[in-house]
Amino acid sequence: MSMKINNSKPGKIRRFIKLIYIKLVRIDDTPQKIALGFGLGVFAGVMPMAGPVLALFLAYLFRVNKAGAFLGALLTNTWISILSLILSIKMGAYIFGIEWAALHNSWLMLWKHFHWANLFKMSALEVVLPIAAGYIAISFIAALIAYVVALLLVNSIKNVRKRG
Repeated sequence: MSMKINNSKPGKIRRFIKLIYIKLVRIDDTPQKIALGFGLGVFAGVMPMAGPVLALFLAYLFRVNKAGAFLGALLTNTWISILSLILSIKMGAYIFGIEWAALHNSWLMLWKHFHWANLFKMSALEVVLPIAAGYIAISFIAALIAYVVALLLVNSIKNVRKRG
């Protein structure tokens, strides 16, 4: 008896989604570990230039579900970059008590005339530190929301599977 393997693009996508489903829901991990992995993935995905690699490292470090971390990073890494930058500028300005429009203009000037050597000058740090603090705050908030949503979702799916 031979099995037919579908190598088309939709077939590959379906197999990938099924694999993620199996790794997330049917694996013998607690819902908390799955949700925490997803939350860490969202945290890493919101951070610029971090993404899936940082998510997998954090999942390994905290011994949580790696598939959840990877999926969380993939879902947030590219898709919310512009939104997270704007929110991070506003949040960083709020945290540091400075005007967000001024911080935004300074960021644009730093980006326009970017040189690696200038990155560690005090004037650049006055721009980079508030934005980095904003990114950390936004990432933490997004990760917390993702954790709660994933925990509720995984618990409900596992409960349905136990009954059915």
